[in-house]
Amino acid sequence: ILYRASLSDMVVPYGDRDPQHSWKHVLDGSEANILGGPTNSLKLGCDCLGEIKYFDITYINFKGQPVTVENGICMHEEDTGIQWKHRDAHSDVSEVRRGRRLVVSSFSTVGNYDYGWYWHLHLDGEIELEVKLTGILSAGGILQGGVSDPQFQTLVAPGITAPVHQHLFCVRLDWNLDGGPNSLEESNIEALPVSAENPDGTQFRAVSRLLETESQAKRNIAPEFNRNWKIVNHGSKNGLGKAVAYKVLPGAAQRMFARAESVPGRRAAFGLYNLWATQFAEGELMAAGDHTVMSQGGDGLPHYTRNDRSLVDCDLVTWHTVGVTHVPRPEDWPVMPVERARLNLIPVGFFDASPVLDLPVGRCHNHRDGTSHPSKL
Repeated sequence: ILYRASLSDMVVPYGDRDPQHSWKHVLDGSEANILGGPTNSLKLGCDCLGEIKYFDITYINFKGQPVTVENGICMHEEDTGIQWKHRDAHSDVSEVRRGRRLVVSSFSTVGNYDYGWYWHLHLDGEIELEVKLTGILSAGGILQGGVSDPQFQTLVAPGITAPVHQHLFCVRLDWNLDGGPNSLEESNIEALPVSAENPDGTQFRAVSRLLETESQAKRNIAPEFNRNWKIVNHGSKNGLGKAVAYKVLPGAAQRMFARAESVPGRRAAFGLYNLWATQFAEGELMAAGDHTVMSQGGDGLPHYTRNDRSLVDCDLVTWHTVGVTHVPRPEDWPVMPVERARLNLIPVGFFDASPVLDLPVGRCHNHRDGTSHPSKL
């Protein structure tokens, strides 16, 4: 499915007009090396539960020295609730199967914020990246009885405000779907006008188009059209004779509110679109460029896509901007409950039928007579 799936970079732009905050837009992925030194050492029973396999990580510090973080990554399996269920109204027989997922996770702390990185591998072929955001707000003080501007900063406790800001993550997906080469399609739902063929105005259809070049692939989400993007292998057919594919569903897919000509807009241009796509080239790994400290912008994805390469039947790489816009609230103080950003990869014709029909019948599975029976499927 994938040769490599990774966080390429991230940025935290602040929208406050206060000079204490207005300049801030740290590229936590590259400037802070978020998956290196900030990586937490995980502890059994606290960060991870159950039967766990731990992995150490080694990163290069700013002196060029290798540093090992013990138990930096944990892998475990967990129940995900109902995978599928159906009750037959005539026989009153109910069939239900529970799902499980393999979880590969780590946690990073950058200053006041903590980020959890969770890759979920589901039994039905779905792959999910879930980012958990928690930690402490970047707060400021005002005089008791002072007035804050709630459009730019929220009063979260007496004398304490926190500015509106964003967390934007750029996820790089290097595809190898069924061996490749791969192409990129966009699908939208189109409502048909009233006509002789559609007299009641009820008809709507799924319309797909090929995104042929890197410039065509600079796209944004459109939930009002149920927009999604599909990675397709036209040379590999499923049992129905159709090209195998995976679709990408961005969850909280925000994009940057700062203007494109602003300093954050130039230095973290990946945040201007929810989707970018490139033809693979060695060294093109970093969405904001290889050297972001004190950078002026123009590197990374704007540079990679400058030649507008073809994306038809190629070694395809897609880049997805997801994230959250955080308007702080009193409930976020003094420590923030987890907020989540997600990216989901879902098979579309990759399998010939449901891949979870053969899940075992659990002890909790009961028919009308209260006993457990094997599946009739």
